Amino acid sequence: MAISLSTTESSFFLIILIIVVAAAALLIWQSYRKGVDAGALRMVRKIAQDNEPPASSVFGRGVNAQNAAHNLLDVMRSAVILVDGLGNTRYVSPLAEQLDVVADDHLEYDEIRDILAQVVSDGKIRDREIELHVEPESGRITDRVPMYLRVRIGRIARIHSDIMPDDDVDDIAVSGGADELYAVFLENVSERRNFERMRRDFVTNVSHELKTPAGAISLLAETVSDAAEDPDAVRYFSGRISKESERLTELVQKLIALQKVQNDEGLAAADRRPVDVPQVVREALDENAVQADAANIELRMYVGDDTVGVQTNEANDTADGTEADRAGRSGGMDGDAADGTAEPAYEPMIVEGDADAIKTAVKNLVENAVHYSPKGTHVGVSVKQEGGFVRIRVIDQGIGIPVEAQSRIFERFYRVDPARSRETGGTGLGLAITKHIVQEAGGTIDVWSRPGEGSTFTITLPVASGENHSND
Repeated sequence: MAISLSTTESSFFLIILIIVVAAAALLIWQSYRKGVDAGALRMVRKIAQDNEPPASSVFGRGVNAQNAAHNLLDVMRSAVILVDGLGNTRYVSPLAEQLDVVADDHLEYDEIRDILAQVVSDGKIRDREIELHVEPESGRITDRVPMYLRVRIGRIARIHSDIMPDDDVDDIAVSGGADELYAVFLENVSERRNFERMRRDFVTNVSHELKTPAGAISLLAETVSDAAEDPDAVRYFSGRISKESERLTELVQKLIALQKVQNDEGLAAADRRPVDVPQVVREALDENAVQADAANIELRMYVGDDTVGVQTNEANDTADGTEADRAGRSGGMDGDAADGTAEPAYEPMIVEGDADAIKTAVKNLVENAVHYSPKGTHVGVSVKQEGGFVRIRVIDQGIGIPVEAQSRIFERFYRVDPARSRETGGTGLGLAITKHIVQEAGGTIDVWSRPGEGSTFTITLPVASGENHSND
């Protein structure tokens, strides 16, 4: 039996059919789109795996995260060490290697490990300054030099990527591992601390050195006033006032000289003049002759390979010649010194610089040697050209300098024995001035000393360009 539909019923049925077809089409499209998205994600991963270098990271295409992080750490101003919670190192930057605080892939010093333990415990960043006593190559405890380090330690945070949120996409961790890592930042502040200490010492010592003679002059002047009716007392205390005034004047003059050599930026090439070193040394010895005569200390000069030397002052020749032997051990003269009856013709040894300044440097060393030498001994000065350098050695038979003090003797106002320095009238500035003069001339100054045997100060200056370097 045929079913007859009215026009209204036919239209309604057609609308229902269109809705069903549209819904089905929408469902099919959504399923297709989801499949395409998943396929596209897989395709992107495959392309990344097939076409990009394996070293791909958040630092950029073709860049390995670990290598990039290490490169960043390598160029940092501070030394950097990456460690785990036990102090085992995972990375040590070149600057950190120079500090020598890692041994057998482990943090070496307890002071650093203690700070790390605190950070591991509570996760808080620590910033400390510590003092380490580094073991010297010589192995002697007396040679230990303190090293001041600023230490900053913190936990490394892992960085995750949310660019492609999918269970199959691994998190990106800059640390490069699942273990907790810690960054140890180190900065060597030893030079800064030493400078601050020297500045404090300088202010303290200047105040003391100026106060001592000024106070003495004031007290002596008052005493003279009270003893006005006693001519002998007036003469005695007037002499003391004169001596303290001379001491004060010398101190001020040396302070001015030190300030001058420190402020000078060095002689320009056009201002440098040829300096005949033996001639300058002889002039320096002549200026120290009166002081040496008063102390009954012989001054003797050696040039080149001369082992006899020439006495340059009037002191009695009572020395035993042992400083010549010591000069031989330190590269200078050999054999015992003997009386010189005639001054030999010196072979010129030419350097470039300021003749007066170099003479002052030698004079300061000789003056120091005389101050700290017993009566009846002698001070020898040798001048010798060795290759491309001229070396001036000032050798005494004095009390010597302890090893622990040798690294500080060129500091302003530093004295090994302050009581003896005040007794002999030293200002504590002579060696500081000498060091600056030698450095301005492009040279170096070194010291060898042993308590009870004496000291040898060696100035090394480069010969003038074009000079004969064959005098070995």
